[in-house]
Amino acid sequence: MKLGLGSYTFTWAVGVPGHTPAQPLSPLALLDRARQLGLRVAQFCDNLPLTRLAPKGLEEFTDFASQHRISVELGTRGLDSENLLAHLGLARRFNAPFVRVVTDTKSDEPSPAEVMARLRPLLPRFADVGVKLALENHDRFTCATLARIVEQLGPDQVGICLDTVNSFGALEGPEVVVKTLAPYTLNLHVKDFTIARVSSQMGFVVNGCAAGQGRLNVPWLLDQLRAAGRDVNAVLELWTPFGPTLEETIAREAAWAEESVWYLRQFITE
Repeated sequence: MKLGLGSYTFTWAVGVPGHTPAQPLSPLALLDRARQLGLRVAQFCDNLPLTRLAPKGLEEFTDFASQHRISVELGTRGLDSENLLAHLGLARRFNAPFVRVVTDTKSDEPSPAEVMARLRPLLPRFADVGVKLALENHDRFTCATLARIVEQLGPDQVGICLDTVNSFGALEGPEVVVKTLAPYTLNLHVKDFTIARVSSQMGFVVNGCAAGQGRLNVPWLLDQLRAAGRDVNAVLELWTPFGPTLEETIAREAAWAEESVWYLRQFITE
């Protein structure tokens, strides 16, 4: 297991709709953040897709990753076959073992049957080059539904990108997520969180926090994955609350990233 960061570690620095930094974090700059933090894994998802790099930029990016021995992981959103095959090409370029996929987009929420129907024709292309699909538990599907999708498509070719917080959207906490999805896990998103009542006492707020500062039991999480025989990379992700300005939010995000890496290094030494 290796520790890494990704484009959803620095979500505000990359840019959120309606909140664009003066100088958005580029793919190359994200690689350099990994280098500065002593990490050897960097994951690029749908908010910072490498498919947008021009050939010269991609070559420069590849050279930097190779020079600093940083493994590049890839993620995307949606089930468009052309986009998935483009990411397959990048996976081959970087020797990435999987492509992480969030099934839903703003305009498309396929049923489980539709997910399988759209992915099944692509699986031979992925299998031919030894790349798997890692479906992320994002929020709409329960873990049991995701497990059925994996079993029906074939766990030798499709697995799970396990996120520790997303499934609250499907009314499932980390215990259910890990128990159900650990056997299929190809990649881990470590995301710590807090749950607090609002001031009126009528409701709860789920917020992100630096790793080790919230309710995620990281030692338990890693033990459960190891018990399931899953030696997978762990990518730090952050849900940094906004405020009071974008610049201050980006600064807090960067500070939390450093704090989180320091904490997680107690348990993940590579």
